Amino acid sequence: MSFEACASLVERADPLRFRAAMAAPVSARRILFPLYAFNVEVARAPWVTQEAMIAEMRLQWWRDALEEIAEGGTVRKHEVVDALADVLDTDGARCLDGLIAARRWDIYTDAFEDQSHFDSYIDATSGHLMWTAARLLGNAVETTVRDFAWGVGVANLFQAVPALEAQGRKPLMDGTGHGIKALAGQAMDRMAQARAARHDVSKAAGAALVAGYHARPVLQAVRRNPQIVAQDAFDVNPARDSLRFLNVSLRGWWR
Repeated sequence: MSFEACASLVERADPLRFRAAMAAPVSARRILFPLYAFNVEVARAPWVTQEAMIAEMRLQWWRDALEEIAEGGTVRKHEVVDALADVLDTDGARCLDGLIAARRWDIYTDAFEDQSHFDSYIDATSGHLMWTAARLLGNAVETTVRDFAWGVGVANLFQAVPALEAQGRKPLMDGTGHGIKALAGQAMDRMAQARAARHDVSKAAGAALVAGYHARPVLQAVRRNPQIVAQDAFDVNPARDSLRFLNVSLRGWWR
């Protein structure tokens, strides 16, 4: 029942990725749902308590679980870990450990140290997950997947800025209109590079990139009007969003 539990968790906590996974072939869902359920558990770990030590322990628990999977020995009993162990290899476990390490930043209220720290955070939290999924699903060039994932990660961050700032976090290196617009442009450029190299990603691996179907419209809107980030004024038209998802899921993640 661990696979069903993963799918149920993603449906409740991450409806966007649930939608993307359900559009994938059944065989791909067996990989995507455990990975996305793992991501739900790790992403929310820093937020379920105000005690930094407890949050650190929660993240360490998942790092230990990945270490057990990487070593190929006995793995602790947990419905998400059980499903993850069935699909994850050693390289995948090591990669996702980097995702958890990056999530430690979410526990504290410190700003990013510099641009490199910000870039690596986006790459780890968005890129490690998407790359691991794509690699397990089929053939893909890592730099192409990570370029696309970086743009998706920035789009997701823009949408989360008001909530993060309300929790005392400092999610942007430069929160001015100019800085936000420049970041959106950088993210769009990297996604454009990925789309130009779309033949580097097989159809099977591309199922992992469908979860980023929403990112380009978000980045375009931010580039036009950076103020929507602080105002939390993203205009998501359900009908238009559904049409875009249908187009991407049927015609390709680069649309």
